[in-house]
Amino acid sequence: MQIESLKVFCDLTETQSFTKAAKLNGVTQSAVSQTLSALERQFKSLLVERSKKNFRLTADGEVVYEYARKVLQTYASLNDKILEIKDIISGNIRVATIYSIGLHMLPPYIKTFLKEFPTVNVHVEYRRHNQVYEDVQGNVVDLGLIAYPVRDPRLEIVQIRKDPLVLICHPQNPLAKTKLLKYKALDGAKFISFDPDIPTRRALDKAFKQHGVVVDHVMEFDNVETVKRAVEIDSGVAIVPLDTIRQDVINKTLVAVKLEDPEAYRSLAIIHKKNKVLSPATKQFMALLKKPIETPV
Repeated sequence: MQIESLKVFCDLTETQSFTKAAKLNGVTQSAVSQTLSALERQFKSLLVERSKKNFRLTADGEVVYEYARKVLQTYASLNDKILEIKDIISGNIRVATIYSIGLHMLPPYIKTFLKEFPTVNVHVEYRRHNQVYEDVQGNVVDLGLIAYPVRDPRLEIVQIRKDPLVLICHPQNPLAKTKLLKYKALDGAKFISFDPDIPTRRALDKAFKQHGVVVDHVMEFDNVETVKRAVEIDSGVAIVPLDTIRQDVINKTLVAVKLEDPEAYRSLAIIHKKNKVLSPATKQFMALLKKPIETPV
């Protein structure tokens, strides 16, 4: 029995998917099935109840998973300690991020990081917020980057910054000349919104309710890029993170107006599984994400 076999089994357990476990380990689904069968022969026990609808470990499988995870954590700690002693920063970092962070905030950080640590491979997956949580909990990625973090006993949350929210409008919109906007000014306005399940939308709905404001949600989208395009053709106004519209303001396709609300920001955070052994490279990357970097325009 090898460490690799235990890793395949743990990945299979955490993702509950032969396809995902195969992808994580760079093997075929057939190889994952063969590894599981080999472990069952090794322990002379059925570890996984076979079912097309549900994935479930047997009682013996739960025990093997618990101890296999400890073995892998110890092995990972050993490897990381050796690298630290040799002062080597290398390896792979798997990151899942929501689109707005991945497209607008993350690039200068990756550029800076890879310049300092060229032997590290940073793999980024762009996902919806709920999928980021799933990927982190399922051990598909090492780190998740999200907005408005939700507490979960299985996760560690590391706050990294507060991203201001601003109103955006067409340059010819009457609100474009406003220096500081009160929410009341948006009562009845045609509003380009995020989908109701997007965290920024939920935060804005709460703010509107607190200020007694009712907007006309004329369009709803699941990403900030489409929201911006709708505002550019003057279909309405929107409230979005400042980081996502810097270049648009410079190009003068949009105007940004500051909101008169000290709470008008979204909190950004790193999430990772509790008790996860983080490699030296991952720790360095997290440390960099906590620092401010001037976003190029």
